[in-house]
Amino acid sequence: MNDVEKLIEKILNHFAGRDFTEELEKAKKEFFDHAVMDQDRNDHYELRMNQFFDWYFFSRKLSNFGQTPLEACLLVRELRFDEDELLLLAVLKKNVHSLFEFNKIKGKDVYIKDIIKNNKIVVKDSNVLFGFNEEEIFEARLIQLDGQWRFLKGFCFHPYSVKKIILTEVKKFRKNTDLDPESFIFRLMKMRYKFEQYKHVKPEMIYSQEVLA
Repeated sequence: MNDVEKLIEKILNHFAGRDFTEELEKAKKEFFDHAVMDQDRNDHYELRMNQFFDWYFFSRKLSNFGQTPLEACLLVRELRFDEDELLLLAVLKKNVHSLFEFNKIKGKDVYIKDIIKNNKIVVKDSNVLFGFNEEEIFEARLIQLDGQWRFLKGFCFHPYSVKKIILTEVKKFRKNTDLDPESFIFRLMKMRYKFEQYKHVKPEMIYSQEVLA
């Protein structure tokens, strides 16, 4: 576990601990739509839980704070941070959460494109090298540490057959930078879950219906 992961775990141990049991259960219902995440029966359990805790930490506002755990952690007396941790907190607050296209892997460097901001990124000496497909769009969070991009744990890979549907919607965000893509990215994640639930239905049918809803 690296220093960034240790810091996130330290904060989550508080905001997902005993005093936040109800908050955590409420968040899981929002995220998983009441689906049961059974560790023994779900092949994607670890990936889904990584996505959930990334969302809970970075995106979801806590009921009693009106802020995310990342934003609220400095208000908690029990959480004490040294100078190095405060620097890492500043890095985490500048995280990039977006939809990406995979380009190539060269050595240990992963070349991707942020399709919302329409810019290319190279994740040098990447901590993640597997699972990418040129035909798939994926959701991820990145941070820039010591001038180099790093993936965080939460990924969501969308079926290749819905790529055109997603790209059509993404054009709206490119044309109007005042639009916030967060809710769209979250809805896409829900569509991916729905596809896994109803594998007899073509993914493009699920995505097209949900996007137009």
